Amino acid sequence: NEVDILIVGGGAGGTSAGIQAARMGTKVQIIEATPWLGGMLTSAGVSAIDGNHEMPSGIWGEFRQKLRDHYGGAEALATGWVSHTLFEPAIGNKFLQEMADVPNLEIAFNAVYTDFKKDGDGWLVTYKQKGKTYTSKAKILVDATEIGELLPLVGADFRLGMDSKTDTEEKEAPDEANSIVQDLTYVLILEDVGSKKGRKGLVKKPSDYDPKAYECACKREDGEMFGGVSNCEQMLNYGKLPNNKYMMNWPNCGNDFYLNWPELAPEQRQEKLKEAKQFTQGFVYYIQNELGFKNLRVADEFPTKDNFPMIPYDREARRIKGKTFLTVDHLERPYDFNLYRTGVAVGDYPIDHHHDKNPDAPEIDFINIKVPSYNVPLGSLVSEKVENFIVAEKNISVSNIVNGATRLQPVVLGIGQAAGALAATSILADKKPSEVSIRKVQKALVENNAYLMPFYDVKSDDKGFAAMQRIGATGILKGVGIPYKWANQTWFYPEHIVSEYEWKQGLLPYYPELEKVHSSGAGITLKFMNDAIQIIGEHRPNSSILNKWMRFYNLPDFEKAESLSRRKVSIITDDILNPFDIPIDFKGNLVGN
Repeated sequence: NEVDILIVGGGAGGTSAGIQAARMGTKVQIIEATPWLGGMLTSAGVSAIDGNHEMPSGIWGEFRQKLRDHYGGAEALATGWVSHTLFEPAIGNKFLQEMADVPNLEIAFNAVYTDFKKDGDGWLVTYKQKGKTYTSKAKILVDATEIGELLPLVGADFRLGMDSKTDTEEKEAPDEANSIVQDLTYVLILEDVGSKKGRKGLVKKPSDYDPKAYECACKREDGEMFGGVSNCEQMLNYGKLPNNKYMMNWPNCGNDFYLNWPELAPEQRQEKLKEAKQFTQGFVYYIQNELGFKNLRVADEFPTKDNFPMIPYDREARRIKGKTFLTVDHLERPYDFNLYRTGVAVGDYPIDHHHDKNPDAPEIDFINIKVPSYNVPLGSLVSEKVENFIVAEKNISVSNIVNGATRLQPVVLGIGQAAGALAATSILADKKPSEVSIRKVQKALVENNAYLMPFYDVKSDDKGFAAMQRIGATGILKGVGIPYKWANQTWFYPEHIVSEYEWKQGLLPYYPELEKVHSSGAGITLKFMNDAIQIIGEHRPNSSILNKWMRFYNLPDFEKAESLSRRKVSIITDDILNPFDIPIDFKGNLVGN
């Protein structure tokens, strides 16, 4: 079997990558170990979306719309208080499979990889499916596994566990690095069956059951971020799903479980995961027996004998060493660096880590590291060392701390979509992913209503959405970031007036000849723009800038002295000057301008 792009893992990132790359006309194969698509969204049962409620970027927005259409609108999905979007895992899988039913995309379900070999510039991948062995030949390999399984197998350098201050220069990081990863969770879906008799759905008491492990589950003190839980019903309603189902993924004396998987071989990991399952079974036994909720029974949600999800919810993976390395400083102060210009996925969830079940984890108050909404740079998906190899899940090049924000489902859907756009752009341009035009990848994403910049107040149905995303990604007009509880924000303020000074300063890196233009704090007008664009046109006589401008400027409908909004300035600047087409490198620096 010969394909352009082979994706290992049909989770949130892998599915999204496959859909995007196939839509762009490249031949794609996904190898997925389970019979479902969606990974943590579905196969792990974490069907309560964290974050990006106001930024329905690209494929995430399409998926959410399918859920809204199915259940009957946005309010029908707001069943639990942890999220605005909750759904049944089986329904999520159904819709992802529908979305993935596109030309050029082939999916091998229940397929497990066994070998990887370099094949010239490409790859030969061997996998087993239904007892038979198959080999696929691909130009580009994508690791979309839940824990970055391919990184050591293909020789990619990676980070794992907590980074040290010296490695990341983050003041919040521990002094010494360690291999501690976040707690994982084996989720279970319960269903309210009312007063139904019988034992179906009641769990057995685990052999090592200890009720003390769960006794504070219904008592959570008030906290600035989380809020208090005053009773057990409120705890259960945390992850209430449509159709009277409940997602049991509770951090406080619930079913989080520490598994030191970095130190374990794959077979040992599988053995230890049985303990994680038992711990969740103990939690459900506690709910049904100690708390008395015998009406809540284990739902027949997954195609498994024990009705557990097919995989655990892993919050952390091996993280590749990429062309760029995203740290807390970049999130806190994006405009102090140029990485934001290379953004391909967005997130607004705070930095949230789960370490309660490991007493050896250093005390870091992750949730109180304040950041605005942010974007993920394209270079975080590209291996520093291994060519034609891309990552598309929680395995991107970010610090351990930042992973607490980038690991969430909508961000990973965006990362996957970006990986698909990168891989397809690479194939179509006949270049390695490390050599492609970053702006071409970003253009493909914007064409699919994906966000490059995390602008809270610029919606994809805005007539200026694409222009404001592109101008935002040049830095000519900047956003204002605000850390805000569980939904951080960056505001673009499309209706606000732009000053002459702000526009000129934004353009200077792209058009240094504007230094001689006098600007003030007054609102920008077409007359002021005319003066600046005349100078740019004189310095670039072979460009079409002046011709385009004069056709626009001479239109009779315009009031030349009107002060212009950020939306209008974005649309005009994008259309006439097209600064987004000036190439940038993986650090966001201008190339050969």
